[in-house]
Amino acid sequence: MIVQIYEIQTPQEAERCIELGVNHIGSVVLRMDEWRIPLIEETVRLTQKSGVESSLIPLFHDRDAIRRVIEYYRPNFIHFCDSLTDNEGNLADVEKYVSFQSALKKEFPEVGIIRSIPVPPKGVAPDLPSLELARMLHDSSDIFLIDTWVRNAPEEGFIGITGELADEKMARRLVSESSHPVILAGGLSPQNVYGALMSVRPAGADSCTQTNEVTEKENPIRFQKDLNKVKQFVQEVRRAEMELAEEKERLTKKLEKLRADLKDRKAALPAHSVRPHQILAIEELEEEIDAVEKELAIHAFV
Repeated sequence: MIVQIYEIQTPQEAERCIELGVNHIGSVVLRMDEWRIPLIEETVRLTQKSGVESSLIPLFHDRDAIRRVIEYYRPNFIHFCDSLTDNEGNLADVEKYVSFQSALKKEFPEVGIIRSIPVPPKGVAPDLPSLELARMLHDSSDIFLIDTWVRNAPEEGFIGITGELADEKMARRLVSESSHPVILAGGLSPQNVYGALMSVRPAGADSCTQTNEVTEKENPIRFQKDLNKVKQFVQEVRRAEMELAEEKERLTKKLEKLRADLKDRKAALPAHSVRPHQILAIEELEEEIDAVEKELAIHAFV
């Protein structure tokens, strides 16, 4: 399971996080006019040499600048977290993002694309078109990341760093309908990540604000990780991963048995005069098989 930690800006901090079990190291390039940052370049190289994945968020929209960033850093993944909606949840011009991502995939085929999909908190903006956005961006993306949508986001024009949880029901539906791995983000902490993973069944978990150092007033300090929190976060993800793997194995064995039972029942049918109860029993088995297959589909990337 992917454990992604963001706002890792130095090779020293990346090394410590990797030692703790983080396997996706995320860094952020904040400004278009200061995009060449040697420390982040060193962070990407150390990460890749350590055998784990690097991901990079450019917090600007200029396409030429983004191309220069990719060319210079060569991360494993470029991560886009543009808002995709306005403050009322209405769709932006999504096609321009699709077109740009498609072009980048041709220009930099070795660099994967992570696309943040906005999902609101529970009870907020229930009509937000999260699933529609995922469908529109599917072919030009490699990984989706669910992040929490709020009105007036902390970073104008971008999704994320809200510290709030996304609606788990909507998130689980996105996971079940996507053929891409989906990373769950949005307010995940060592205290809540286990429950969120058991509910949503994503391919991984991402943390930023909830694994940061905090001020005396408990406000997260950007770009300063609390390594003890990171350690606990990784442990809780691995605990969920183990239990989900056991559940997947149980479902797989159950499905094998149901299919064998169905095969036997069909083979036992007489050539003529099939009775209604025999047809009903077969239909019930087929329905149960279908239900288990759907459950297993959610575990595809676990």
